[in-house]
Amino acid sequence: MSSITRSNGATEKNLLDADLTNLIIGRAIEVHNHLGPGLLESVYETCLVHELTTAGLSVERQKLLPVRYKSLSLQDGLRIDVLVEGRVIVELKCVEKLMPVHDAQLYTYLKLSGVKTGLLINFFTKVLRDGIKRIVC
Repeated sequence: MSSITRSNGATEKNLLDADLTNLIIGRAIEVHNHLGPGLLESVYETCLVHELTTAGLSVERQKLLPVRYKSLSLQDGLRIDVLVEGRVIVELKCVEKLMPVHDAQLYTYLKLSGVKTGLLINFFTKVLRDGIKRIVC
């Protein structure tokens, strides 16, 4: 992995999307191993954002995603749980089972944002790997 330097002097790793999603998954597993299942989604979100920023990644939390319809723009349309490096949308859930509606939600966010890669992470599962879906458009 190569490093790039931002104009503000900060350095970050230049990761491929697959490497970046693997890093995000690893940090999510770290959070899940420490906290276990059963907490509120917002708790996992706060802890995951902490892990990702500690890793030196650029993270936006609860990012507004406007919905555009013809000439109408709904600025408060949708909110992305976590956007990492402007390249991966992370949608967090704490549900008994991921359903097709959750996949559809992430697909919609990817389509509307132009981001190509997304992760759907369900923290309610006993083993976190069983609750992770990677979606690439």
